[in-house]
Amino acid sequence: MDHFPTNWGRPRNEAVDLYNTYPIPLRPDNGTYGRPKDSFEEGVQHTRQPIVTGTSVLAIKFKDGVIVAADNLASYGSLARFKDIQRLHAVGTHTVIGAGGDISDFQHIQHDLDSLIISEFSEADGSTLGPAEIYEYLSQIMYARRSKMNPLWNSILVGGWKDGKSFLGYVDLLGTTYSASTLATGYGSYIAQPLLRKAVEGREHELTEEEGVKIVEESLKVLFYRDARSLNKYQIAVVTEKGVSISDSRIAPTEWSFAEGIRGYGAQTQ
Repeated sequence: MDHFPTNWGRPRNEAVDLYNTYPIPLRPDNGTYGRPKDSFEEGVQHTRQPIVTGTSVLAIKFKDGVIVAADNLASYGSLARFKDIQRLHAVGTHTVIGAGGDISDFQHIQHDLDSLIISEFSEADGSTLGPAEIYEYLSQIMYARRSKMNPLWNSILVGGWKDGKSFLGYVDLLGTTYSASTLATGYGSYIAQPLLRKAVEGREHELTEEEGVKIVEESLKVLFYRDARSLNKYQIAVVTEKGVSISDSRIAPTEWSFAEGIRGYGAQTQ
């Protein structure tokens, strides 16, 4: 058996040893005339495509805070490879982020934000970072990396509650930013966003937490039916004045019997 992930097949880039499976001097000869084809000879290499990825993240505002939800799937290309990945992350006591896109880049962002929170806590000045500050920080980081032609391949939703106000914002690998009462990333921005807008917009100040969770769960179920990179195992984060609460993984019951009646295009034989 070939134990080296870089030789397992697509998705891969044969010029890059993404998993550091060989020390640089011992990498196999995959070049010509006995000369190793080693990308490190050409200098620093940047990520040109995401490898292990997560799909949609959904978020809405309700009268007492913000709800953010994401499934637990990380796909290796089109393979549903990792089914227990948490894509929601609490940042301090007022904020939660959810990310779609490259999982390793998201892990880098998590580490960066944890270091930021520790640094802020060490100041011991009585102030804490809220969702607006985390959002601004992420927007600067994402735009700076994009400007260096080495982006973090993520779309991130930032939600939180501080000083009696809810906050919800979006930032992506290009540094694009905007805020709204309902947000979605990935395929959810096409499929789930219209559902969220219809159910939430204009009612943000009267929706209860229970109603908001139900709306998000129904949208996640629709995504599971329609998005080939999604899973019916998910987590929901709720941010209120009491703090951040991220649920354990939940499994949505699904029903596929209706598929028997679906027929495609062209002549039907049954």
